[in-house]
Amino acid sequence: MRRLRNAKIVATLGPASTSPEVIDALFEAGADVFRLNFSHGTHDDHRARLDTIRAVERERGRPIGVLLDLQGPKLRIGTFADGPIHLKFGDKFRLDLVSGTAGTQSRVCLPHPEIFAALEDGVELLLDDGKVRLRVERCGEDFAETVVVNGGPLSDRKGVNVPGVVLPLSAMTEKDRRDLDFGLTLGVDWIALSFVQRPEDIQEIKAIVDGRAGIVAKLEKPAAIQSLDAIVEESDAVMVARGDLGVEMPAELVPSLQKQIVRACRKAGKPVIVATQMLESMITAPVPTRAEASDVATAIYDGADAVMLSAESASGQFPVEAVQMMNSIIRRTESDPLYHDAIQASHTPPRAEAADAIGYAVRHVAGLLRVPATVAYTSSGYSALRMARERPEVPILGMTPRVATARRLALAWGVHAVLCHEVVDVLEMTDLASLTVRKEGFGGVGEPIVISAGLPFAIAGTTNLLRIAQIH
Repeated sequence: MRRLRNAKIVATLGPASTSPEVIDALFEAGADVFRLNFSHGTHDDHRARLDTIRAVERERGRPIGVLLDLQGPKLRIGTFADGPIHLKFGDKFRLDLVSGTAGTQSRVCLPHPEIFAALEDGVELLLDDGKVRLRVERCGEDFAETVVVNGGPLSDRKGVNVPGVVLPLSAMTEKDRRDLDFGLTLGVDWIALSFVQRPEDIQEIKAIVDGRAGIVAKLEKPAAIQSLDAIVEESDAVMVARGDLGVEMPAELVPSLQKQIVRACRKAGKPVIVATQMLESMITAPVPTRAEASDVATAIYDGADAVMLSAESASGQFPVEAVQMMNSIIRRTESDPLYHDAIQASHTPPRAEAADAIGYAVRHVAGLLRVPATVAYTSSGYSALRMARERPEVPILGMTPRVATARRLALAWGVHAVLCHEVVDVLEMTDLASLTVRKEGFGGVGEPIVISAGLPFAIAGTTNLLRIAQIH
């Protein structure tokens, strides 16, 4: 099955998309990677969904990526004695660590000493996704006296955000560590780390995962933007998680931050996913708003590797239709002549390294010879990713003998991953590439193809070969 587009689709699974019939229909409609959101559901739920995905993969004969999304540290206030309260502008409100006493109109427990350790006078806290805003007037190691800047209703266990402050928190909770261990035993392909603040957060999880899955940094904290290049360098991929990012930053900043993150990832050659509320109205309606269609198209014009559906496919009334719509928007956008102009205009020069030089040369040779496809023979996926970084105008066949690599490449822009046998020399690789291009329906006998690979074979990160061949 060949996708007639370059950008990929990530679809979240949930109550509306658990049955084998729906998961198969989602793949048929265009889903390339399935997201398992560990903020919801049990381990048994997620195991059953992953088993179904692998059954669809076997039936369809195409590698499918699976992304495990860790919940991360959720910061919440405690409960109130007499139900919800209503805060007004100018009210005094105290936050403290006194957990044995329920909240009142003038105070509530905030059971996170890490927050108090990072607070200073003048810092603002956002409660309930930013609906209530407090400014710290006086604070200590176990309390904060605040004044209400934006008032509103406040009820039990609402979330707390502290924009502009790096909190002394690990990005992984004990729950996350259990979920991570479970996911690795299942054999997921990607791990998404929530609330990344600094590159050390990525280093911590990479030490645990030890190459068994790719790491996706979810950028949803302002502190992460300050360390953007370092986080991108440490990560295997990045997600623009616009929900929390839009809570902690003014809404008008999110579009420019999205472009900044996508540009940084494209420069580094790391896959980047744009996520959150992309087709939000399709949770309850069979068609999106025009603004949502434009939002998806904007991410595609920017050159994002993938766009993601959350509640639309997990709990919405029209999960398959949402994937079909996203597929249609991507295909229509990529067929626009202005799309290629935009992609090339946002291209950044490659690094002075062999792999980037090969990827750069492949794009230009492919354009000059008008080849039907390029081929990256790759063990780790590195050759295919360096080729995808250049955004060539023809498809990339990512041929690999490793099923884990084929599944991870399901996230990469323009890459059609194909599982193949291990080759022993360049001649065998060339013959196999020719056969695969014909078999997968990309080209016919006599047409030229461009192949990249690394010698010696089976060693990651050795991309150093460019070969021009004819399909036979």
